[in-house]
Amino acid sequence: MENKKYLGNNIAIKIDRKFGSKHPKHGFIYPVNYGYVPNTISGDGEELDAYLLGVFEPVDEFEGDCIAIIHRTNDDDDKLVVVPEGKYYSDDAINALTEFQEQYFEHTIIRNEKTLTK
Repeated sequence: MENKKYLGNNIAIKIDRKFGSKHPKHGFIYPVNYGYVPNTISGDGEELDAYLLGVFEPVDEFEGDCIAIIHRTNDDDDKLVVVPEGKYYSDDAINALTEFQEQYFEHTIIRNEKTLTK
């Protein structure tokens, strides 16, 4: 999986669905900042998506650590999990914080040795 190269690394993301904003089509409110890694292509042909956890205010862009990948097993649209430097979230916490969207997909959380613990 090509996206594994992001695990444990500091990456810059742009936020196009800000914390507290309303989804234009489905009407739900984003409980986290949600965006993408510029100049990338994911399995769905769009830029690689990213959830930004641990930042509880709307932001336009962010640079943080990729601690996990949400790998959808029934869709070609993996999501990176990005957090402020030094922050850690368990798999259960990641699942809870991204449930608003991931509840509709089967997925596994992928990590590497650098991202398994604090």
